[in-house]
Amino acid sequence: MAANKTSGLGDGCYVGGYDISGDTQALSKIGGGPSTLDLTDITQSAHARVGGIISGQLNFAVFHDVQPGQEHAVLSPLPRASAIVTYAHQPGTIGSAAASILAKQIGYDPNRASNGMLTISVATQNSDGYPLEWGNFLTAGVRTDTVATNGASLDGTAATAFGLSAYLHVFSITGTSVTVKLQDSADNSTFADITGATFAASTGRDYQRLETANNATVRRYVRAVTTGTFTNAQFVVNFVRRETTVAY
Repeated sequence: MAANKTSGLGDGCYVGGYDISGDTQALSKIGGGPSTLDLTDITQSAHARVGGIISGQLNFAVFHDVQPGQEHAVLSPLPRASAIVTYAHQPGTIGSAAASILAKQIGYDPNRASNGMLTISVATQNSDGYPLEWGNFLTAGVRTDTVATNGASLDGTAATAFGLSAYLHVFSITGTSVTVKLQDSADNSTFADITGATFAASTGRDYQRLETANNATVRRYVRAVTTGTFTNAQFVVNFVRRETTVAY
């Protein structure tokens, strides 16, 4: 099989409903998984391990930018509340790979190089018991809807029976509110709302995570749909189709 290798150019970084892609220099760590607990007893001739607490990290470096709505205004307050952080790999098409995490920000540490370059290191760590999750964009980059819209679908090749989780960043809205929900279809023609996959209405800049029941069937095709009273809504959605049973 021919290799399908891509660069890290043209990527995106979103934090708590802010698009800071233009200020992000590099991603330094995207990872997670359960810690390993050593349960080896004296009768065994090799290590025995089980999974422990689930971890997740998404760390990055940004250029110093003091303009309103840019990285300094978003990251420097070191907020105590959890926020959603999303890395998007070349997000110009539906189905692009993305990693999202509901996380606490740890640190905002400037580094000034000898040539005057000022960058800041930012670390985030999973919170509220949720790990970092890899999924696929249901939007072609930042999607702009001016009316209620049925988005194009993502083909998952087959139905699954283990539910889903999803992450939403709403960057701006003009109007009263926008509601984003996920729908699925067996034939890419007749769609229906997925139970438990409707985000709360957003009245401004917003970020949300949702998940369905672990045993929910998710049919082959999935799309993001908007409803509400608005004339302009800009947002992204990262959709995680679960391929096996999980419990957070």
